[in-house]
Amino acid sequence: MRLNILVVCLLPAAITSVHAQTIPNDQIDYAQFKRIVLDTEQYRESRRLSEEAFIAALTEPDVILLDARSSAAFALKHIKGAKNLPFTDFTAQSLADVLPDKNAKIVIYCNNNFVGSPRSFATKAAPASLNLSTYTSLRAYGYDNVYELGPVLDVRSAKVVFEGTEVGDVARVNEAHPRNPIADVSGTP
Repeated sequence: MRLNILVVCLLPAAITSVHAQTIPNDQIDYAQFKRIVLDTEQYRESRRLSEEAFIAALTEPDVILLDARSSAAFALKHIKGAKNLPFTDFTAQSLADVLPDKNAKIVIYCNNNFVGSPRSFATKAAPASLNLSTYTSLRAYGYDNVYELGPVLDVRSAKVVFEGTEVGDVARVNEAHPRNPIADVSGTP
């Protein structure tokens, strides 16, 4: 009986001790990730752009518009002129291929910047917004001249110009039915 009591009393301490040990992996640095997130917070906020400032930034020489959504979402609809590099494909080499100059001005946007097009811009949970991950990762790879679209825009009234297969589908449907135009073939009127 005493042995059972001793085991019951010591078992939680042993389990906690095992869980408190770190499992080494020099390819994952959570402490550095947290530092980058905290260091980026105010810096990022000062670089969030209104729709007008975003459009103006796109006219500047050598600005790169980066869309880090999936290739499938990008093919459906994206801002005209954007380069696509899905976030899941970020590596030092893939970023260097798309963004060769770490000092170039990079402008980003994500799903959570748009409503009215649920197939191409599926809304993520706010804390999981792709802009947050993209911005932080770009900083981790040494890209500090990053700006992002700040507001949520309705694709049906946004001033930015879109292209992609959904855009073509909408134009064809609107041409065929000029009295009943639609803004999105996903079923959203």
